Amino acid sequence: MIRIFFAAGFALIVSWVGTRALSRFLTRLHLGQPIHEDVPAGHTTKAGTPTMGGAAIVVAAVSSYLVSAAYRGIYTVRGLLVVGAIAGAGAVGFVDDLIKVRSERNLGLGRRAKMFGLLTVAVTFAVLLVTQTRQHTELSFTRWDSIGWDLGRFGWVIWAVLLISGMSNAVNLTDGLDGLAAGSSIFAFSAFVVIGFWAFRYSSDANLNIYDLKQGLDLAVIAAAMVGACAGFLWWNAAPARIFMGDTGSLAIGTGLACLALTTNTNLLLPLIGALFVAETLSVIIQVISFRTTGRRVFRMAPIHHHFELAGWPETTIIIRFWMISAACTAAGIGLFYYDFLDVTGQLAR
Repeated sequence: MIRIFFAAGFALIVSWVGTRALSRFLTRLHLGQPIHEDVPAGHTTKAGTPTMGGAAIVVAAVSSYLVSAAYRGIYTVRGLLVVGAIAGAGAVGFVDDLIKVRSERNLGLGRRAKMFGLLTVAVTFAVLLVTQTRQHTELSFTRWDSIGWDLGRFGWVIWAVLLISGMSNAVNLTDGLDGLAAGSSIFAFSAFVVIGFWAFRYSSDANLNIYDLKQGLDLAVIAAAMVGACAGFLWWNAAPARIFMGDTGSLAIGTGLACLALTTNTNLLLPLIGALFVAETLSVIIQVISFRTTGRRVFRMAPIHHHFELAGWPETTIIIRFWMISAACTAAGIGLFYYDFLDVTGQLAR
């Protein structure tokens, strides 16, 4: 438990200080975010705001985990693979952001190059996880045997790659308003702090080994580090933002959420915990399908947060209400996880 609080606190401080320093450094170099043409007109005033702030999130979270693990002398392969994937996805996003600010256009890496980078990270993580750890390959909801459909190693790797790619792009789409993605991510990662610690607690008890995840504490530490890192960044990213996280942050956050869901065997619970990110992605998919098939748009603009902007909602109203939705979904996810625990231990029948 001490490691969890230490990781969150250490990451918060590093992120808070690092984001401020990065903001000043990028401002001096005049490395600001170009604004895409297909956004509400009010976003033009944000042009030139420093980006790549997600680098502070990645550095804070990874360093926090490494320091806390070094203090206890405890490193796990599972934990190292998760932080490695977060750092790898962040690196792909950093290259994308760097190209954008240098070319002064909102076009960084091409779609194929970015997807190749993400797929490399995802495949490497998934293959190493199933070959170097005792990773269960069942399709799972709240624990490894909650469904009982074994995908096999090859099938599970494909599923893991799809989940990582989907969630990283989902967070990327959500990152369109000041503080929206960072704030929502805090709630989502908080769920994995609870899940990781709970799984660790009931995997260490030989008489009640429900989750078979003795590395759960390590995963909870990583989730706590991401909570602290996102919180420290949010201090400077809250509206009006002094710095944007860019693809550096959004790809790292999405990858981190997917990797934690996969390693805690709660991959089917992730769409509920990250329901806001899923909704943002679905709004884009629905918009594209509708326009291509009927020539009509379902939303004024997608992702859906832009729809509400054009409907006249103030930006801060959208952000706070979406945070509330994210918090409610996180609570529902934790509630279902605990309900399953009560059910499998027979406490509901008492």
